[in-house]
Parts: sequence; structure tokens; C-alpha cells
Amino acid sequence: MTVLFTSLDARAPGYHEARDVTLDRLDRLEAAVEEARAGGGEKAVTRHHARGKLLPRERVEMLLDQDAPFLELSPACGWGTEFPVGAGVVIGIGVIAAAECMIIATDPTVPGTAVNPYAVEKMRRATRIASANRLPLVTLVESAPDSTSAGSPPGGGIARDLSRLSNRRVPSVCVVFGPTNGDTAYLPALSDYTVMVRGNLKVRGANGTELRTPAPADQLAEDERDALRLARQCVRRLNWRKAGPPTRAFPPAPPRYDCEDLLALAGDGAFADLREVLARILDGSDLDEFKPAVGTAVLAGWGELHGYPVGVLALAGGPQTTADTQKVVHFIQRANATDTSLLLIQREGTGPFGSSAVDAFAHSTVPLLALNTGRTGDPRFAFRWPADGPTASGDDDGVIDPRDTRTVLGLCLSAVHSATVEGTGHVGVFRAGKVDQ
Repeated sequence: MTVLFTSLDARAPGYHEARDVTLDRLDRLEAAVEEARAGGGEKAVTRHHARGKLLPRERVEMLLDQDAPFLELSPACGWGTEFPVGAGVVIGIGVIAAAECMIIATDPTVPGTAVNPYAVEKMRRATRIASANRLPLVTLVESAPDSTSAGSPPGGGIARDLSRLSNRRVPSVCVVFGPTNGDTAYLPALSDYTVMVRGNLKVRGANGTELRTPAPADQLAEDERDALRLARQCVRRLNWRKAGPPTRAFPPAPPRYDCEDLLALAGDGAFADLREVLARILDGSDLDEFKPAVGTAVLAGWGELHGYPVGVLALAGGPQTTADTQKVVHFIQRANATDTSLLLIQREGTGPFGSSAVDAFAHSTVPLLALNTGRTGDPRFAFRWPADGPTASGDDDGVIDPRDTRTVLGLCLSAVHSATVEGTGHVGVFRAGKVDQ
């Protein structure tokens, strides 16, 4: 065991100031998330409840196993744009009948979802995550009553994504709570199993024209709660099992250092040593560093996170030399040869990878998780810590509280292990000899 020792001290100059910066950013983020949770506003929510209907997050809560966590993705999507915060769609990963599933829940109190590009992208992102990680997809759909005249939807990408999901033999379940229109009309049409609430069987096109339901519902529910019960029963009958390896140790050893320090680490670039971050998210604060004497811009090493083995690539800043590039390429090779998931962490302002490292990422087939990097390397999941300014969260899966980093990444690692974790199996696929001069 190689324990990461930390020199970070709450008495260090600037510690509390940096912490306060992050807390202020989190306050603004929470205000945006609360706006998303408010849906179409108090009047629309009151009218919806008066009809005996549930809001999307209420439906999700009743669908999940008792006390099961729900990792909501991109809850503030659209923040700072002309579109509603959250885009009128809730997506995330939760456990249903002991199976990890991807969930999409549309919000019927938010008008215009059918023509909101962020809503479509959130649903497509959820479908792609389900496909890549072999997660059953459960959709809870109902469109806003006044959204049928909003115009044409942005496109039919959701239909293509659902078809790919079916081709990969990943099951999908759709629960229809009311009229659907636009791209959401594809969800009951292309899902493997459909549950509909009796009396709410209308499917509409983008122009409001009522369409004939492609096939009768597999099951009819008497009300919304009965529909959610039937959906849980449907997932249970899938007999779904993880295809990836289990965790190495349970319960995992917690980090030796307080996650509260991550508030200061996220708030000020002065605390630049990413070893401080890793010491607060890895099991036992344990990292076996890879080639510590080679290069200074990249920290690489092996550890575990919530019991799952992980290879860490941390870009601490500064110009990347040829030695740094070689180290990154070699490390990605080793992760693929040992079927080990990768975690990429990057500090704000860090320069991009060289072409050889980008090529290595392109050929890598093990799951990749990313923090503060955008879409570098096409990660399965990508998150950011809060920064100044509003964001539409278009290039990642959301902004998270730094203190939740270990929990969020642990849930993601559990999700990616629903599929097989397989590397390329041999080293020669990467052009290890080619480096940037």
C-alpha cells in the first residue's frame, strides 16, 4: 500500500477564502437546481397535483427501491440560456428491483419540451449512457398539455438511439402517464415493454395530430401508482445481472482525509497538487504511482474507488513534455491490458493532450470517467466542479459538489460495471513509439 500523505492544512493562507468561493458557487448552483425542481411554476404544479398526478421526481422516487440513491445527471442543463433550467426532463441512474437502470422522466408542467434542444440532448445522452453501460432504460413520459402546437421537434435522433439500444439487447420499459408528442412519442413506440395508465393512451405528432398507438400496451394501469408498480414488476422479470467484475473489497476503506477540504481545493488554483484531491476520494487514500520520476505535468497511478480498481490520470498543469506524453500512452496501454477503468482529472487551464495521447484514448476500450475535463477522450461520464458563470452543461453530465465527488464517481463505476470491462487485450494497438516533438 502506498498511502498519499497530505500537507494541506486548514490554517494555510487562503484556505478559508478558497472554501468560501466554492460555497458561494454552490449556492448559485443550488438556486438553479431548485428552479429546475419547481417545474413549470407553482400554478402549473398545483393544477397538475389537483388532477391526481405526480411530478417527475415524485414518479422516480416511487419507482426506485426503498432508500436507493438516485444519481441525477445535468439537473441544471440549460442554465443561463433562453430555455427553462433542467429542460423539463429528469435523467439519472437508480436501482429498480435490484437492477441499476437509466431513467428518463419528462415534466408535463414545463411547456415547450418538444422543441427544446437541451431536452432532446438530455434524453439522447441518457439513451447513449444506457447503451454504453448496459443499463436497462425506463422512461416515464407525459408531455405538457399546451406543447403540441409548439412546432416541429429538433430531430429524430432519439429513435435512432433507441434502435441501437435494442440492437445491443439492452431492454427498455416505457410508462405513459398522459399524451405524448414530439420526440417523446418515439419512446412508447420503440420500447420493448409499455405500461399505460388507462384513459391516457393518446400519442400526438409534433403538430398536435393524434397518432394511432403502434401496438397495444403490454399492461394497463388503473392509476399512476399502479403504473409504477407494474414498471417495477417488469424490471424484476428481466432477471438482469451485472456483466462486469464485482468490487474487490466490501466495505471499501474510506479515505484518510476529510472530503470537506475539497471545497478549498476546488476554489483556488493555489492548491495545485492533485495528490491532495486523490487523497480525499480514493479508498484508503492509497495510490501506487506510475513512473513517478518521469514527467512533471501528469500524475498517473493505480488505486481503488468504492472497491472498484481504477487507473488515475491527473493533469496538474504546466507544459506536457515528450516524457509526459509517453507516460500517458503507456499508462492507457496498461489499463487496457488489465481491464481497468480510467479516471481522468484535469485542473482548470491545463493544456490539451498531445496527438499521441489523444490517439491512445481513441483506441482505448475500458470505461473512462472524467472530472473537470469536458468530453476529453469520450468518457462514459463527465462531471465538473462549480466555477464562475452560468453554464448550460452541454459538454458534461453536470456540476457536482466537490464533497460528493467520491460518491458520484463510485455510483458511476458501479454503473459501468453493469457491462463487461474489457480493454483492447494487447499493447500493440497504440502507436507507443510516436510522440509529439
